[in-house]
Amino acid sequence: MVFGKSKIITLFGDPEEKPNEEQKQGLFQRMKEAVTRTRENLSERIDEVVAFRREIDRETLDDLESTLIAADLGATTTREVLSALRERADRRQIGNVVELKRVLKEELLHILEQANAQPPRAIEGEPEVIVVVGVNGTGKTTTAGKLAHVLNQQQKSVILCAADTFRAAAIEQLEIWAERAGVDVIKTRPGGDPSAALFDALNAARARGADYVVVDTAGRLHTKAGLMAELEKMRRTAQRIIPSAPHETLLVMDATTGQNGLQQARLFTQAAGVTGIVLTKLDGTAKGGVVVAISRELGVPVRYVGVGEKAGDLLRFNAAEFVDSLFE
Repeated sequence: MVFGKSKIITLFGDPEEKPNEEQKQGLFQRMKEAVTRTRENLSERIDEVVAFRREIDRETLDDLESTLIAADLGATTTREVLSALRERADRRQIGNVVELKRVLKEELLHILEQANAQPPRAIEGEPEVIVVVGVNGTGKTTTAGKLAHVLNQQQKSVILCAADTFRAAAIEQLEIWAERAGVDVIKTRPGGDPSAALFDALNAARARGADYVVVDTAGRLHTKAGLMAELEKMRRTAQRIIPSAPHETLLVMDATTGQNGLQQARLFTQAAGVTGIVLTKLDGTAKGGVVVAISRELGVPVRYVGVGEKAGDLLRFNAAEFVDSLFE
């Protein structure tokens, strides 16, 4: 590991570090594989709806409503998308299934780009602090470990902070991920003060000139006010050492829970100051449209998606590639 860098960095790495064409194709292919089940259900159903009718009119689009809801776009997002499609159909701008899919792609991309227009803040001269939050079972600790791996692969120096002290297993799991990712981990004893672990991690990061501190927090439910208070205490602790911290608060959501996780996500966003979403287990669901619902209803950008269990199975989210992968 190399410590002591002073250049401007963000959650996505250095601005000048662009993936080459081969890397782009590889990432797109992996995204396509991850949403295979969603694509099959969505695209095939659209073909069936259009084949049943002679022209694409309002009645055809009414039949499309159940297809979009089945893909987990949610009622609100589905209504918004269909409203735009009906206007285009009334103007005779949708003549066949190819045009229908093209226009649908445009509408979905528009929604995603609105939410994902918020770039991470650029940080200079201090370690960037990324706090990972979410309920147990969503893949929160695993995501923290994978994120450390992603950043380390970008030649960034990373310290993991095991602030989920309520579960001894979480500390042990994060230590395993730290070893896999080739990064250091700062911890305290099980049941100890999470803010104390964070205090030590941030001081270590500043002393070593680390680029990032990735903080794994307890799986806190929105109904547990004490846990939310603990998260606020950690925020104050971080700001004593690095006034601008935390720079990102990433909420980990399980894609397989779909709409059921949205209400919980809304409360997390309000209480924990969430700045981005990591959607895990995208490869395990036929309802990948929840990515669009999250962006539309929460107004929070999706930063990463999880597409497998391996260290490299955390992909940086790209709205255009995601929409393309749903139809190609």
